Amino acid sequence: MLLVLSLAACAKSEAPAATGDAANTPAAAANANTPPPPPPGVDEESASVIANAAKIAAGSPPPVEGVDYATIPNGQPFDPANGQVEVVEVFGYVCPACNMFQPLMRAWEAKMPANVRFTYVPAQFGGPWDRYARAYYASESMGLVPRTHDLLYNAIHLEQTLKGERGEDSVQDIAAFYARFGVDPQQFASTMSSFAIDGKLRKAKQFATRSAIEGTPTLIVDGKYRVLGKTREDQIRILDQLVAQEQAALGAK
Repeated sequence: MLLVLSLAACAKSEAPAATGDAANTPAAAANANTPPPPPPGVDEESASVIANAAKIAAGSPPPVEGVDYATIPNGQPFDPANGQVEVVEVFGYVCPACNMFQPLMRAWEAKMPANVRFTYVPAQFGGPWDRYARAYYASESMGLVPRTHDLLYNAIHLEQTLKGERGEDSVQDIAAFYARFGVDPQQFASTMSSFAIDGKLRKAKQFATRSAIEGTPTLIVDGKYRVLGKTREDQIRILDQLVAQEQAALGAK
């Protein structure tokens, strides 16, 4: 069984407070000049899990509130768009459970219907979580996320060239990672601290608060439903059912 199928999660209380002067932490030099590999494709095992969850969803009764999902009072999509169903993953680069979940989400995104829009929203639980949330929005503003998203997880959890929650990565450390993709590190660091990124972070925090996010990864459908479930595969089944439910509602309008 895939490790990603367990329902481990990273919670608010697990995020350590920042300690010391992070700017004094040198970036890992070993891979500083090594060109990054291309982003990984969808692996067969994750694709199989997604396909199996879709079959189960098609043959299952409707999802049950309080068991399969929680309704978000006065819930609104993170970024409303007419004629589309929004799926949000609230995540954290430093979260080991998010790292394990990412192959499933990549496989799900590759198969999602055309009228579904998938959005990442970084959690801000303090310490390194907040710094990497800034990095996400800086990379998004530069069009880097498709190339860097999976590889930043790898750098933190597999290669360990970045520390994540094991220590403190400075803005310069993080910018050095993105420099591998042709970005000027000073420009990236400046973008991380810009007013535009501050605004994106406020919006993300408001959404997470409204959605009662206590841990990651968490899936939200159309701002209305927070996916529960017993395993990660079960969450994909519930996600499929809620998306189909919202698609039907769109078709009825």
